[in-house]
Amino acid sequence: MKTILENNKEVTKLIALFMSIFGLSIAYAQDSITLDAKVIQTRSVAINRTVKFERNDIYLTAKEGDGYLRINGVNFRQGVIEADIKGSNTPQRSFVGIAFHGSNDQTFEAVYFRPFNFENQERKSHSVQYIAHPTYTWNKLRSDSPGKYEAALNMDIKPDDWFHVRIHVKESTVDVYINDSNVPTLSVDRLSKTDTGWVGFWTGNSSDGWFRNIKLRSINN
Repeated sequence: MKTILENNKEVTKLIALFMSIFGLSIAYAQDSITLDAKVIQTRSVAINRTVKFERNDIYLTAKEGDGYLRINGVNFRQGVIEADIKGSNTPQRSFVGIAFHGSNDQTFEAVYFRPFNFENQERKSHSVQYIAHPTYTWNKLRSDSPGKYEAALNMDIKPDDWFHVRIHVKESTVDVYINDSNVPTLSVDRLSKTDTGWVGFWTGNSSDGWFRNIKLRSINN
């Protein structure tokens, strides 16, 4: 079956059509979808990054400036975004996370992590960050509202290890959970007026990152 699917262009087109239809409906119903690397490879666009697909892992190479891999055919509104993420213990060179509610290449919200701060006693309070570009960048939020839109992790994670992320996006709030914790490591009020849009894997300035097992569950309240 695997060989037939991989070589049958008509089946591939049907899968892509299904993804497009399902993706559009995910904003308006209680749907759940898990996307593996093979599906994402055919349904994504890289912005300022080179992307390598290695089995089920998705690797974004480092490059100056922010970059991301946008998943096409998904119009996410409210619900839960889950993924496995891995950065590195490289100071100022490991910013990895998930972007959502994107309306263009510059306008989106994101939750990202700084793994090099996970075990740093002086900087661990800067381990996870919420942003809403283009207006609310990390430096503006840290300057205007220190400690409000970033936090330490509420569990111990090695900077070079994989970790699981659950981002609960509601109408006015975002809650971020790590691994199997039932307590959010970061809870913030949303700063963007955009309430729907694309989802993607995000890496910050001069950063690479690894991603896999993204799952979307949309709940329209």
